[in-house]
Amino acid sequence: MPNSTGPATEPPLDHRKGPRRRGEELESAILRATLDELTEVGYSALTMERVAARARTGKAAVYRRWSSRAQLVLDACKLGDLSAVDLPDTGRLRSDVLALLRHMAAIMASPLGDIMRGLLGEMSRDPELAELIRERVHAVRPSTVHVILERAVERGEIERWVLTSRRATVATDLLRNQFLLFGAPVADDVIVDIVDDVYLPLVLSPAPVSA
Repeated sequence: MPNSTGPATEPPLDHRKGPRRRGEELESAILRATLDELTEVGYSALTMERVAARARTGKAAVYRRWSSRAQLVLDACKLGDLSAVDLPDTGRLRSDVLALLRHMAAIMASPLGDIMRGLLGEMSRDPELAELIRERVHAVRPSTVHVILERAVERGEIERWVLTSRRATVATDLLRNQFLLFGAPVADDVIVDIVDDVYLPLVLSPAPVSA
């Protein structure tokens, strides 16, 4: 006869039980669960099964929408997409760029920043992730820094050739390198130095003379 005095054993929790969700509601739950998993365990330990369990859905529901974890993770990171930021037009290139870098620095100091730092570190080990990140970085939609530079061209602050030069993204590249090497938060005096000592002298200088 079984011993009834021992501790009761509860059945494992079935995360799929609960109100049935569809469409955008379910996708949003999966993406939020992905960000939570990334925060807890990082990209290398993230699995579709863990995401499904956290989102309280079945694994098949995740795979129907995303064929790989790299695609899932980058879609989840769209929730903090910097290129979607609508920065105010301050009327001056310097203050526009400072506003952008300060916003980026705030994102880098948030949990999303830790996630993105981990993803960039994984690029050398995951070719699919690396390719997807490169595709997102070179997306057709103009980046925020190019929008800012377009405004500066229209105001007559800089020449149009800057838009297609390597100088255009130097400020954001330097901020990203600072973050990857030294972490967050990025000090505001570093941001001001990037803009005043490096970026503005580059984009305000004459076009290079062709050899």
